[in-house]
Amino acid sequence: MSLTAVITGANRGIGLELARHYAKEGYAVVGVCRQASDELKAVAAEIIAGVDVTRQEGIAEMITSLNGRKIDLLINNAGLLADEKLGELDLDSIRKQMEINAYAPLKVTEALLPNLKEGSKVALITSRMGSIADNDSGGRYGYRASKAALNAFGKSLAMDLKPEGIAVALLHPGFVKTRMVNFGGLITPEEAAQGLAARIADLNLENTGSFWHSNGELLPW
Repeated sequence: MSLTAVITGANRGIGLELARHYAKEGYAVVGVCRQASDELKAVAAEIIAGVDVTRQEGIAEMITSLNGRKIDLLINNAGLLADEKLGELDLDSIRKQMEINAYAPLKVTEALLPNLKEGSKVALITSRMGSIADNDSGGRYGYRASKAALNAFGKSLAMDLKPEGIAVALLHPGFVKTRMVNFGGLITPEEAAQGLAARIADLNLENTGSFWHSNGELLPW
């Protein structure tokens, strides 16, 4: 029986490359997205499309489609990056980033707890921009705050789920050449996915709740 990986935001970028990676590893990949891509259709065992992870209806659709199936790996990857500068703050944009980047992964993980089991792993795709200690350039108020919140949520999830035998990782993919950053990154989505998969492979109950760069560096909070 194949292992099952559920990946949100799987239709493009890092999510798509993670879907490709785990499909090659023999996982039955369930890609969750707002709109399916042809590339995802080529690798996913199942696609749950039309899902907005910030809305309860979308999460309910996920639960219904999974129909109690056990999940070996849950990757909360869906995210949003916007740019705010002091003096030009857009609080609606900041709220939207909090909804997508922080609240949605927490809600998705809680909703799928019945599908997780001892030995399951949860990966939260965060960012080193969520590190308070590492912030030496300011700006990006919504993105930084939402990823810092996600880190806090992830640490609590790790502590709460450890007794259940479920490990949680907070993972920074690197500065990746995706649409989110207008393809101006330093590494390819393929390289990011390889690094993220390596960190997930190393995830266990001893290092659960850690904040890692995809290259293996332990990041400061």
